[in-house]
Amino acid sequence: MSSGERSSPSAVQDEIIAEMSGLEDWLAKYEYLVARGRELRTPGDGMRTEENAIAGCQSSVWIRAELRDGRVRLAADSDAMITRGIIALLLRVLDGRAPGVVAGTELYFLDRTGLRTHLSPARANGLAAMVRKIRTYAEEWT
Repeated sequence: MSSGERSSPSAVQDEIIAEMSGLEDWLAKYEYLVARGRELRTPGDGMRTEENAIAGCQSSVWIRAELRDGRVRLAADSDAMITRGIIALLLRVLDGRAPGVVAGTELYFLDRTGLRTHLSPARANGLAAMVRKIRTYAEEWT
């Protein structure tokens, strides 16, 4: 793959599924999420604003998107490490893609890894709100 190419959203999701399937139990999976959250680069200034806040999340979550060179560029942050990890996975799949791809990608890794079912109801609602917000941004540019 050349430096200008990226794996497809499906290929990235399959990588995440493979990484998580090798983990023995949910404690290990939560540790994986915390590690991904620590790796999440967050922009400093202006990220944690009311405009970027995601309503419906148990923890505080901020997502910002912009269209740059025909690609959706996402930045996000949270004050909870597991949530940061989930955000990092979402960005790994969706960041830097064309708006139509972001809006139309089925995020099947959330079900196949068990993430959606092992989250508390409040976190699951927050996850749904994060995905809706990202898709709303992308749909505005399609």
